[in-house]
Amino acid sequence: MKHQLEFEKPIFEMERRLDDLRKQELSNALGISFEEEIKRMENKLAETRRQVYSNLSSWERVQLARHPKRPFSLDYCKSVFTGFTELHGDRLYADDRAMVAGFAYLGDRKVMVIGTQKGRNTKENILRNFGSAHPEGYRKALRLMKLANKFGLPIITLIDTAGAYPGIGSEERHIAEAIAVNLREMILFEVPIIAAVLGEGGSGGALGIGVADRVMIMENAYYSVISPEGCAAILWDGDRKAASKAAEALKITANHLHELGLVDEIIPEPLGGAHQDPEAAAREVKASLIKHLAELESWKPEKRLKKRYEKFRAFGHFEESQQAVAAEA
Repeated sequence: MKHQLEFEKPIFEMERRLDDLRKQELSNALGISFEEEIKRMENKLAETRRQVYSNLSSWERVQLARHPKRPFSLDYCKSVFTGFTELHGDRLYADDRAMVAGFAYLGDRKVMVIGTQKGRNTKENILRNFGSAHPEGYRKALRLMKLANKFGLPIITLIDTAGAYPGIGSEERHIAEAIAVNLREMILFEVPIIAAVLGEGGSGGALGIGVADRVMIMENAYYSVISPEGCAAILWDGDRKAASKAAEALKITANHLHELGLVDEIIPEPLGGAHQDPEAAAREVKASLIKHLAELESWKPEKRLKKRYEKFRAFGHFEESQQAVAAEA
């Protein structure tokens, strides 16, 4: 059964009616043709899809980013890369299955791929901790990024997480420190680094593998310091229904982030989201990765480090009013 989002109901209703017409056409015993009606309905359905998906609100894009049928990191490891060989363990505590990583080929170039991974069902989500990594996940990622840097392999990170896991065990093993160390080390790696936000880009959990020369985001993904629900709980007195207001206020969609200069490129998706045509989505991701990797590899390491530092130092601007300046004087 298809997963139906609220704003998609008109589309699903029309699809149901179209299926009924097609069944009547096939089982027609009276010789009555429904061909013209079917064609008219198909045209109307196509137009409705265009109207719905071309006018999505920020909250509706967040819902698409969380769609359970959306391709996850391991799906892209199979469709975008070849020869993916997964590696395990942080060599300190455990192997976190919410963080996947390994060697692969992007075209003819050997790379290190690292990504957060969700599950498709309850059993998988328990195994993957719903895509929220523990400290050992970020330490595994760092171990393998150091390995890639040592052998001159570009690093590709795939981001799709609601955030790092905030549980007691995670805090006891220093989740904040693990993420902070990743930020520090990633800014210093000499090899090219490319990050792609595939679905959810939640706070430090996403940023822990997101310090890159190029940060791309898929058309219906989001990247935010806090979830819309979390923001609504703080600013709208715990009212989760205000999540749609929060999503708009946070400016977390691909278009907002690109306008603000926080991401470098928006990767287009098939109409209705990447889950509608995973193969087409994978082709777009692959083309974007290959394009940026070719450019980054043409730079000397010194230039990459300088550009990466400048990129992240430029994030965030503030202004001081004349009264505040006068008061300080």
